[in-house]
Amino acid sequence: MTARTTARINVVDLFAGCGGFSQGFHSYKPAPGEASPYHSVAAVEFDKAAAATYAANFSDGDGSTCDVFAGDIKDWDPSPYKGKVDVILGGPPCQGFSGLGEENPLDPRNKLWREYVRAVAALEPKIFVIENVDRFFNSPEYRDLLASNKRGLLRKYSLTARTVLNAADFGVPQARKRAIVIATHKDLPALGNPVPTHEKDPADDPALFDAPGRLPWVTVEGIFRKSPEYPLTNSLPAREAEILGNSVPGIYRTSELHIGRNPTALSLARYKAIPPGGNRKDLRGKTAVIDGEVVSLSTESWDRHNSGTGDVMGRLRLKTPSVTIRTEFFKPEKGRYLHPFIDRPITHYEAALIQGFPEDFKWCGTKLQIARQIGNAVPVGLAENLARHIHQHLVASKAL
Repeated sequence: MTARTTARINVVDLFAGCGGFSQGFHSYKPAPGEASPYHSVAAVEFDKAAAATYAANFSDGDGSTCDVFAGDIKDWDPSPYKGKVDVILGGPPCQGFSGLGEENPLDPRNKLWREYVRAVAALEPKIFVIENVDRFFNSPEYRDLLASNKRGLLRKYSLTARTVLNAADFGVPQARKRAIVIATHKDLPALGNPVPTHEKDPADDPALFDAPGRLPWVTVEGIFRKSPEYPLTNSLPAREAEILGNSVPGIYRTSELHIGRNPTALSLARYKAIPPGGNRKDLRGKTAVIDGEVVSLSTESWDRHNSGTGDVMGRLRLKTPSVTIRTEFFKPEKGRYLHPFIDRPITHYEAALIQGFPEDFKWCGTKLQIARQIGNAVPVGLAENLARHIHQHLVASKAL
């Protein structure tokens, strides 16, 4: 590990997605009016549309060019960046760990964290951060990661204790729990986990609000009070861009993503029947006349279950953070993704704002591809807090 005399902090983002992690680091300013010390020098992302989004936002504009590798991380050569990287970020694929999937321990994607470790061993950054779903800590892969820390490729690093961070505790209007592993090179003092800046509103539970200086959770009210009227279109503008040698739909700004669906008459009737804060249980016993026929708004399956899937066809609660924004946030049949007070699902625009992306962030891909990018991203506000935590530690350790 080599030290440089400048305050510039070079970053590599692995499994970069659309760049939520990087956006948070670039958004961090040590003081008002100052530029971010973080500069992206390389990123790796397999999905072509997500890689294009990343390149559109981070390949230019910070005084240098970020090299974006749009391919399999197994084919990426980290050697050109040896001695030039301070921080590595990354969220290896989580489908094999997520409770939403099959939780298959044999899913080959579970092993991709080993490619992350390969890059760390090759580049020896001062600090690296791994982000994943909270179930990662209970997986065989996490146990293997700890073993590598003791006697393998990560033996030169000190790892934080297993800690699940809730994005809402860091000012994000979303209750999203993530496993975060922060590792510090043993040439530097060990870095712990960041201290939350926010807590659940004491009006809900005063006993929880016991840390001086912390603020109440940020709710979604500010987003939905300013959100425009329901859009007249369900399609993105016809537009193409040549990025990373590929032609992709785009480029679109976040503000252009306020696009809707074409709900059926039955779906519209269900939306209208669900009160603020309600969900599928509010449809029991209710009917509507559709095409001259009386139709039940609930289903036999929903009526049979009083527990589980309670958020299906649920409205986001205006006075709380949102539920976790997932890749199919535009389908209220998948969770609590109805607008708090308008009879429609949330839009890509609103989901992106909940994730913390700025209005002028650039997006590439189809509607479905962009939805996946939004849902898979690290919340920008959480990433920004991690950036602050790391920068303050590097400054205090005189490592810059």
